[in-house]
Amino acid sequence: MFLPEGSQDEMGTVVKNRATVFEMFRHTAKERNYMEISTPLVEYADTFTNEKVGMKLQNMLKWFDGRGQIEVLRPDWTTSIARALSQKPFRACKWAYQGSVFRMDTPGLESRQVGIEMVGLPELLGEGECLFFAHAFFNRLGVTGVMVELGHAGIFEELVARLNLEEGQVDRLRGAMHDKRKDEVYEIASLCGNAAMAAELAGLVDAYGPFEMIRTFQERWKTEPALSDMLIHIEKLGKICMAVGMEDIMIDLGRVKNLPYYTGILFRGFLKQTGASCFSGGRYDMLYEQFHRQTTAVGIAFDADILAEELVQEEKPEKICIIAGEETLAEAEKLRAAYGGKIVDIRFGPPAEGEFSKVLKFKNVGGYWEAEEI
Repeated sequence: MFLPEGSQDEMGTVVKNRATVFEMFRHTAKERNYMEISTPLVEYADTFTNEKVGMKLQNMLKWFDGRGQIEVLRPDWTTSIARALSQKPFRACKWAYQGSVFRMDTPGLESRQVGIEMVGLPELLGEGECLFFAHAFFNRLGVTGVMVELGHAGIFEELVARLNLEEGQVDRLRGAMHDKRKDEVYEIASLCGNAAMAAELAGLVDAYGPFEMIRTFQERWKTEPALSDMLIHIEKLGKICMAVGMEDIMIDLGRVKNLPYYTGILFRGFLKQTGASCFSGGRYDMLYEQFHRQTTAVGIAFDADILAEELVQEEKPEKICIIAGEETLAEAEKLRAAYGGKIVDIRFGPPAEGEFSKVLKFKNVGGYWEAEEI
């Protein structure tokens, strides 16, 4: 029998390391006073495809239920949690989750995530907590060399709002900005007839680099109150993170939101050694509007699969095999206790060559069973 395309079986170290990531995440969340939350694996499609969320149905694993409504495997934790929280009163504002999401536009269809969501906290407190959590989580995992990137969804949206572009053109422009296609950004933005504004937007493609670059744009936009306020907010968050030891911080002022509900600060984490993205998140106050609730909301999701690959392999403990039979099975189990902290397996026959570092076998000595190394 074969698996569907994109599905895969996993065994051994990768499963063990991912379990370690989940365990270390739960310890971190517990210490920082989070409440755990879980949502169903199956949801209605319109929870994710409405205009407030804006996910694409074609990227979801879906089917029709008995009443003709489209159901999907959970493609996004943040939206699912917002739906759950909006259906009942709650007092806690810090939530932690772990589990899979399913999307057809990502390799493997299924990806494992752990993450946090905060509702109702002051902006800087919630955003700072996201990155503080990441810092504590990576320290617990022993994962080093993580580069944090800060951006703001409002910068692009503020500049684009000044152009007289149709909705489809704005979507194309956002896509070009996301992919850092500078010439295309300028070409689309120029359709409004404002060359200066087109050049300003195209310049955002290159607004990526060391955190100190933010001062250049503060000077450049000092007469732009809205843009200046966004830069001040990014700078505050960056300096707070540096003060707790997060030194590798970059900015990307051309970062655009990938879903409509993002409204402010955006952040991502990259492993410097491989360039792999290990977390992403940001502010999404607008998401709760579809559930008729006004609140602040921010969250961060960690890629458990990527982090599992980064875990340092522990030194393998000694492996011992005890060869027993029906008469000595109980003796073998009692002998296991003498090798605490080591891997002990009981077999009825000899193991393969090199499988164990020590092999013991029972022999009868004067009516008593004794184990000797062979």
